[in-house]
Amino acid sequence: MPDVTLTRQARLLRTLSHPGRLEILAVLGRSEACVCHLAAALGRSQPYVSQQLAILRAAGLISSRRQGTFTYYWLRDFSVLGLVELADRLVGSSVATHTRAATLAECGCPACRPVAEERHAR
Repeated sequence: MPDVTLTRQARLLRTLSHPGRLEILAVLGRSEACVCHLAAALGRSQPYVSQQLAILRAAGLISSRRQGTFTYYWLRDFSVLGLVELADRLVGSSVATHTRAATLAECGCPACRPVAEERHAR
């Protein structure tokens, strides 16, 4: 029978074994973000992002808070980024290069709204 610690470690690594979840962690490593922001940053649908966020939250890797109609997510422990960076080094690539800027004109959240309004004013 596997040791409880090994089982928990395997569960964590299984959670991290999904490309979309790695992308989300890379974005959340820069700052907290709402679902619409993550969807815009990753070029993914909001339902897809929400599904991956639910898995990351169930694993205890992220937390969330509501602000008005938006739910913001953040990393509970930034040390998880060390695992992502280790994986980057092992494969000779970087998850962070696959994600877009922290402030996006395509996102309607309060943090990004000034950028979107500036873009439409041009």
